[in-house]
Amino acid sequence: MSFTAGQIVLVDWRDALPKEPNKRRPAVVVEDKDLFDDAYPNLILVPLADDPGLAIAELSVRIEPTPENGCAKPCHALAHHVTTTSKRRITATPSRVTNEQIAEIRRLIALAIGVEAAAK
Repeated sequence: MSFTAGQIVLVDWRDALPKEPNKRRPAVVVEDKDLFDDAYPNLILVPLADDPGLAIAELSVRIEPTPENGCAKPCHALAHHVTTTSKRRITATPSRVTNEQIAEIRRLIALAIGVEAAAK
């Protein structure tokens, strides 16, 4: 199964531990397809949330609904929740975010994990 950066997928996190997502929810693929072989069993992604209370403004990308992303309402790509998940939990969709949005999500991941310094 092959996935591409910017693709929106559905992830089944229903057996999560406390304080982790515990439902089936959308997420954005952030890994570069050339970084890992298709046989690698996991995928790097960030969850999408429609609850603005879960989003830290400086570490989230607001995604407005478009035909390309298939979102029914505004949501937030939570860069500060970057995670690696088994591909067995993931269902592909034809939906995707824009190239600009995936670039911004990746930049915010770098900021969240300390690779990039915050502007002061």
